[in-house]
Amino acid sequence: MDEIIAVIGATGKTGRRVADRLDARGKTVRRLSRGSTPGFDWERPEGWPEALAGVGRLYAAYVPDLAAPGADAAIARLASIAREAGVRRIVLLSGRGESGARRCEDILLASGVPAAVVSAAWFMQNFTEGMLGGAVADGVLALPAGDAREPFVDLDDLADVIVEALLGDGHAGRRYEVTGPESLTFAEAAARLSEAAGRDVAYVPVGFDEFHAALAAAEGEDLATLLTELCREVFDGRNEATTTTVPEILGRPARDLRSTLAAAAAEGAWAATPA
Repeated sequence: MDEIIAVIGATGKTGRRVADRLDARGKTVRRLSRGSTPGFDWERPEGWPEALAGVGRLYAAYVPDLAAPGADAAIARLASIAREAGVRRIVLLSGRGESGARRCEDILLASGVPAAVVSAAWFMQNFTEGMLGGAVADGVLALPAGDAREPFVDLDDLADVIVEALLGDGHAGRRYEVTGPESLTFAEAAARLSEAAGRDVAYVPVGFDEFHAALAAAEGEDLATLLTELCREVFDGRNEATTTTVPEILGRPARDLRSTLAAAAAEGAWAATPA
């Protein structure tokens, strides 16, 4: 029987891409989500043993974020169940520069299951298929980032690195930081977004309290607090440097933001929103 590779979060932005790539390689993929059979719900660990039964390799993306309260306990439990199930490789998606996420990484890497951690910069696709997509329609990108620079990463690059970490040799025990090739301010990102979308999109720096209030009204207090504190932590300059992970692992350059946004525009990313 072919080895089963499970993807937790297979309906998400990274999980979908990882599962599709594994399918394209002819692997046996178990796409796990709350709606799958068997299902996987981070809030219902009693179902995890069934979801991981017979799995040889595992990719995990934790929701809402590894910095969230209780994430460390969830990762410890996942590693324990995976070890009992005979999982031989785990790759965990992490957030770059997040102290809470680092605790989860340490737990996994010390669990006894061969594992690798892939920590990512901000996703370029947040502007096209994520929570910032509405900025194109509104013409305003309002974030508490000040003049901080961010080396935005393309999700297709990230997925390719994750697949290599899942299938390749020599990745156990490694931590990989994955970024794009250039570090940009959000004002520079907004200029590239305006260029690709064919409409004006302005970056407006806001305070943390203002950001929290707007997010709480739209998404609820808990998520607003989590994301606000993450912004407060990672927009202090710690994540500004680019890395060479993509070319080192994949043997090709990382995609830049202009190219990714141009491709998204060509595929009609903003066609449904009025200019």
